[in-house]
Amino acid sequence: MTTPLRRTAARPLIMLGALALGAAGLAACGANDSEGGSDADASVSESASSSGGGGGATIALLLPESKTTRYEAFDKPLFEKKVGELCADCEVSYYNADQDEAKQSEQLETAITEGAKVIVLDPVNGDGAGGMIESAHAASIPVIAYDRFIEGADYYMSFDNETVGKIQGQALVDAMGGKGDILMLNGAPSDPNAAQFKKGAHSVIDASDIKVLEEYDNPDWSPENAQQFVTDQLSKYDPSEINGVYAANDGQAGGVVAALTGAGVAADALPPITGQDAELAAVQRIIAGEQSMTVYKPIPIEANTAAEVAVDLATGTDVPATTESGIAQSDYEGVTSFIFTPIAVTKDNVTDTIIADGFYSASDICTGDYADACTAAGIS
Repeated sequence: MTTPLRRTAARPLIMLGALALGAAGLAACGANDSEGGSDADASVSESASSSGGGGGATIALLLPESKTTRYEAFDKPLFEKKVGELCADCEVSYYNADQDEAKQSEQLETAITEGAKVIVLDPVNGDGAGGMIESAHAASIPVIAYDRFIEGADYYMSFDNETVGKIQGQALVDAMGGKGDILMLNGAPSDPNAAQFKKGAHSVIDASDIKVLEEYDNPDWSPENAQQFVTDQLSKYDPSEINGVYAANDGQAGGVVAALTGAGVAADALPPITGQDAELAAVQRIIAGEQSMTVYKPIPIEANTAAEVAVDLATGTDVPATTESGIAQSDYEGVTSFIFTPIAVTKDNVTDTIIADGFYSASDICTGDYADACTAAGIS
């Protein structure tokens, strides 16, 4: 780990609760206008600040895909907003790879050519991103590995991913009383986080009396693949034989629910199903009893920390040992890192977690068919 340096210009202290509050408006308006379908040279966002023209430093933000709603709805706008607050003259160039590794490599080269001072990279394939790190470093551009680890990056920030899997696994074991048969849907093999989620979940599930009937590594995390996988398993197993489902994220959980209900399982008879990311649809399913839990990873603290470090690097300011939100530097596989703590969310603590943080408001969740479920759960 590099020796922690002191910040040369003090900034106001902003606590996590305040950071999270910025997401509420984004959640309410569903800021999910995808730019991922455009070419690399056309996917540059507007400046993060209305005054950020001309002479300011450019920070490139490269995200991996848009099928998981968090990236377009939260990570991108939160990162841009924080950069604008910290550096009025800085600009953010945004790229989305649409789960295409070659496209992301081209986007990184475009960012280098267009003069990025810092690259914040959430790789499609963490294990295969070494060449992108080398390209950036050859141009003397530091790289922040965002959410997914990349060997050789200058900084890394993410949640404790193995703990995420353990939280999911424990929630499923508890909901099933420690026994029964499950389907297991993991994330993309190219995503290093997916391997950590899987490892953490297995460490809990394998120590119980739960048996994994079938297991699937979803190549692009898509809900469609998850739905098809479960549908295929229903040709082998009666729905009554599936006592639980480990779904590594909320998108896949939605696919699982669609497959089971499409096969005639009543919504109130679904087995326990896990998730991750606290997507709005997942929270609504939890309130309605269709999904047992999700893992809430407060994206504001991750996006804001990435913006803080990126602005420091872009403006030549020393990166502090502790962030504005109180997260201290640590070492993860030789890379200076900021690691955050995930939170399990069930029907019982929706109000005390994601609503209290302002990630979603009760009015975002309790719409239409979910109004009565919210009332029953004491959410208003």
